[in-house]
Amino acid sequence: MSDAGLVAERARTARTGRGLQHLTIAWNAAECVVALVAGALAGSIALVGFGLDSAIEVTASLAALWRLAHDADEARREAAERRALRVIGACFLALAAYVAYEGAAALAGRRAPEESLTGLVLAALSLLVMPLLARAKRRVASRLGSGALEAETRQTEVCAWLSAILLAGLGLNAWLGWWWADPLAALAMAPLIAREGWEAWRGRTCCAGD
Repeated sequence: MSDAGLVAERARTARTGRGLQHLTIAWNAAECVVALVAGALAGSIALVGFGLDSAIEVTASLAALWRLAHDADEARREAAERRALRVIGACFLALAAYVAYEGAAALAGRRAPEESLTGLVLAALSLLVMPLLARAKRRVASRLGSGALEAETRQTEVCAWLSAILLAGLGLNAWLGWWWADPLAALAMAPLIAREGWEAWRGRTCCAGD
């Protein structure tokens, strides 16, 4: 393919990436509002943490959009990569700290959440949507050779993991009365999130060296 053809192909990939990020932002903004309201009503730390993760995913997606906006400028691309990775890594680490603290506090205080049908439905929907978005965004990250976009894709995957953990925690509380399952699920989220945050902060993604 000619140089002009490669540039045009890269521009098309970047446009696809921007469309996926807009979709991610719309989904997570709605998810954030529903999860925070449902979590506050049910007293669910895991559900509130899930809502905050959605808010942080919006921030990460905005950083990814900023990175994509600079993709055509090769001179600015590397700087955009580094800054976007730092923002995304910081988002992960902030969420990990919050979820770990609140989960531990709930266990220590033996705070039992109420049943939340809304939370169960939300987690199930997210478990369906997030992997599809992550798969599409990973293709864009790979084609552009972007570590920042790869890191943001991993945050979308983390959202899917959190959906599975949340679904298990709320389900066990609703069906078996295991009050401790919810804060324990929240604590289980923390190391997964922190690991991804540290890797992104250090710029250690599969595409970061490309």
